[in-house]
Amino acid sequence: MPRKTKISLAISIIFAIFLIGCMNKSPKEFHFNQLTRVDVEVVNADENYEEAVMITDEETIERLRKIFKQVEWEPNAEPKMARMEDVKATLFFEYDKNMPERLFEYEIWFNQRNDTATIISNNEKEGFGTLDKDHAQTLKKILLR
Repeated sequence: MPRKTKISLAISIIFAIFLIGCMNKSPKEFHFNQLTRVDVEVVNADENYEEAVMITDEETIERLRKIFKQVEWEPNAEPKMARMEDVKATLFFEYDKNMPERLFEYEIWFNQRNDTATIISNNEKEGFGTLDKDHAQTLKKILLR
């Protein structure tokens, strides 16, 4: 085999290994400790979204991290809700500073009957979730301020 062919083959193999190594660094799962920002759109009485509000301050983000960790998820449930959500929240997760953020949308209903919250996530690992009374009330205060 000619020397140029051997060099080309070696470079190709090194490049392939590099690409495979980079692919393995992409996140498989996102954790709430990677949450960096939340955009909130409240649904008004006309069932339209109000202008989005961005939450970025670290203290509030930390409170939201703790709250979302308390959601009890049912990944394979396909709920049908009788009314439009109260809030749509877009959560931004940063896996690596050199990679784009990953976004997930959460539709949130605050249940007046028992003061809990129902959440539907577009993250297939989460799906449908519920939040207990105490955490739901705190979430409501943060998102509907």
